[in-house]
Amino acid sequence: MPFFRSEKFAGMTAMLAAVAAFAFMDAGLKLLTAHYPAAQVAALRGLVALPIVFLWTMAAGGLRQLIEVRWPLHLIRGVLSVAMMITFAFALKELSLAKAYALFFVAPLIIAILSIFMLGERVRALQWLAIGVGFAGVLIVLNPGTVGYTWAGTIAIFGTAVSYALSTVLVRLLGRTDSTQSMMFWMTGMLAIGATAIALPDWVALNPGHWPILLGVALTGAIGQWGVTYAFKHAPAATVAPLEYSGLAWVIGIDWFVWTVAPELRTLLGAAVIIASGLALLHHETRGGAGHPTA
Repeated sequence: MPFFRSEKFAGMTAMLAAVAAFAFMDAGLKLLTAHYPAAQVAALRGLVALPIVFLWTMAAGGLRQLIEVRWPLHLIRGVLSVAMMITFAFALKELSLAKAYALFFVAPLIIAILSIFMLGERVRALQWLAIGVGFAGVLIVLNPGTVGYTWAGTIAIFGTAVSYALSTVLVRLLGRTDSTQSMMFWMTGMLAIGATAIALPDWVALNPGHWPILLGVALTGAIGQWGVTYAFKHAPAATVAPLEYSGLAWVIGIDWFVWTVAPELRTLLGAAVIIASGLALLHHETRGGAGHPTA
């Protein structure tokens, strides 16, 4: 069978489509952060996604899989999803999409460290070297000596990365017993409920002109989630996971065309170092080393 007709090629194509969809979804969220508080943007993300996730869940397994789950872990993951989306929305308001993505790419490095303590995995010397190089890349991106530099957005995106890393480790535990659909539904549902509860005191009435953006966020989020699920189902993780880094190219283009913002050379150089370290960790995993999921 020709490669372009193989399941591996289909999985790679699905991942590239998913990454592009998520990039446009994040651009929509950034547009909303100019008009609404970060907690409300997070709440809107959960609320518009919930109906789509529910329909997908009903079509792929039914209601029973939502009840017979490991509730404590789902609750913890729900809290993490609220923290992740609120910090991410705030970071999008403070940073360019490219810088936010570059800093978020540190998540696989955090996952590797958390796997030691939460999953009992071993991290060898070469993996520690890759982790150290990755964090050096973060320092290149940060450039804190710049006049007017603010740590708020940086701290927020690191909060996003830590929340994502913790959630990903929990997925490894939940995946042993619970379905993908149940994990997606309860994460989205708890995000919608939790973020809405936090946002209500300062809730801003929705501008009717923003409904197309919300619809776009819902559709691109659904396409992205479908693409990731399809990709990891039909192609090896070592093949599709590195394609997630293609998101940086998308957000650089979006930054330029929407906000006329070009990435700094330091951002690109630091992102390259972080991505290289992440790929090194993934390569070690596929050769039989201590494994961990990537962002």
